[in-house]
Amino acid sequence: MKGITIGMDLGDKNHVVCVLNAAGDVVIETTVKNERESISTLFCKYKEATVAIEASTHSPWISRQLEKLGCEVLVGNPRKLRVIWDSDDKTDKRDAKMLAQIARFDPKLLYPITHRGKQAQIDLEILQARDNLVKNRTNLINHIRGSVKAQGERLLPCSTDSFHKKVEESLPDFLKETLMPMVEIVGQLTSQIKEYDKKIELISKEKYPETELLRAIKGVGPVTALAFVLILEDPERFAKSRQVGNFVGLTPRRDQSGEIDKQLRITKAGNPFLRRLLVGSAQYILGSFGEDCDLKSFGLRLSANGGKNAKRRAVIAVARKLAVLLHRLWRHGEVYEPLHKNKVKLAKAA
Repeated sequence: MKGITIGMDLGDKNHVVCVLNAAGDVVIETTVKNERESISTLFCKYKEATVAIEASTHSPWISRQLEKLGCEVLVGNPRKLRVIWDSDDKTDKRDAKMLAQIARFDPKLLYPITHRGKQAQIDLEILQARDNLVKNRTNLINHIRGSVKAQGERLLPCSTDSFHKKVEESLPDFLKETLMPMVEIVGQLTSQIKEYDKKIELISKEKYPETELLRAIKGVGPVTALAFVLILEDPERFAKSRQVGNFVGLTPRRDQSGEIDKQLRITKAGNPFLRRLLVGSAQYILGSFGEDCDLKSFGLRLSANGGKNAKRRAVIAVARKLAVLLHRLWRHGEVYEPLHKNKVKLAKAA
């Protein structure tokens, strides 16, 4: 129905729905179960209506289902909707009504986001599953090493991948019975992580060949390249590559008034997983194993005249520039040149 605006406050078991007519009056306030059939039954009679929801765990599949039913779906950015969650009278009914009223008045105030497609989300789950295994393995290894240190002993240094093979020889006898089961779990986790690595390589090669362009940057591995492609999904969604830095939350917040312009931390908006990967790549580029390139020169200049804070800022700045560069390589299909600026200078001098 044209002229109908619907706000839906999403819950885990039930959703609260508020329907406004063309005049902005509430015509229906109801609750619908968090089930595909229940949602279809309610919304099939509201084709061409505008539906406003907030981004949440269930919003990706619900937004896709509503679009199939013929609705125009606006997925609001919860970080921007302070008028809803920062209220002295916050209820599910009020939230649903506020979503509908904002969507009716000016949809831009929702700061609508675009969910990635179903297949991209499925492929991204492989990366996230691997990431969780890596975190758990790290926690177990840290616990084992800490337990041994607490007894005045120390394990031999070794790589993470070989930890489960080499740790037993330096593990104190009085702790073997307690800690060896954990070491075996570390081995199982390492084996599964390697299986995920194989899947990531296969998916990248068969379905996302553009990741090869991104991996030309030393410090950007298969996980970072694939995560960048899956999370952004379409390079054309950004008119300018510089916008990607803001999308991943690597640009500083602003608080400017009159002559005061404070230096603030980065926004940390967008996907935290991708942001962490980009920062990790930036740390590698600025480290001793990073190749000589424009990105490294830029970061070293920033960190040259300062202590730890300057180095932290340099890492973030390089991560932001890396995000911009990755998008440019992907969008234009350009071949990466580590020392592009030097090449340009030489060309001008000639």
